Amino acid sequence: MSKREEILEAAIDLFSREGYAAVSVRDITRAVGIKESSLYNHFPSKQKLLESILEMFRREFQSVFPPVEGLQALLANTEPAQLLRNGYERFRAHMNSPGVSRLWRIVSIEQYRSPLAREIILKDMIDYTLRFLEVAFAHYVAAGQIRPLDPMVLASEYQYPVFAMLTEYSLLKAAGEETASLEQRMEDHIEFFLGAVRS
Repeated sequence: MSKREEILEAAIDLFSREGYAAVSVRDITRAVGIKESSLYNHFPSKQKLLESILEMFRREFQSVFPPVEGLQALLANTEPAQLLRNGYERFRAHMNSPGVSRLWRIVSIEQYRSPLAREIILKDMIDYTLRFLEVAFAHYVAAGQIRPLDPMVLASEYQYPVFAMLTEYSLLKAAGEETASLEQRMEDHIEFFLGAVRS
């Protein structure tokens, strides 16, 4: 790893365990084995270091979604059940990546303090996901595959329980606790939702 990557890795580890406010620049440089002045060669401030980490999470999160330019072709060749199950599996795999799970914790810890973390949760994690599902459900309504209901209402009804369960999943995984019953509830949610909206 480059020295910049070592600094990022140490900061991610410390911020995910202790929170940004509890970690000093000295803590980070001690973990890397460099002088404090060396950190500033790569990041102008501890705040900029946090912002780099949050942007890293944003890119990772966005990579879970199919490219926008191929969305219509994907929807034309994917049944609603397959789209929802694939989406859930992609998110679960995303959250199970050790590096990503630490980034999730940082975003969760910092959402009330950092404007960027708050923006990522509200715009990327909630709004973008709802808009993606709105487009998908509008397609399926037009194709007659699901009942003619408001696509944004469908997106909200589906996604808010998913978001809550993924948050619970993240907390359980971080504590090393069992997730099988939660995963079954997620499967049950998908089945229930599909049963309620199919034409």
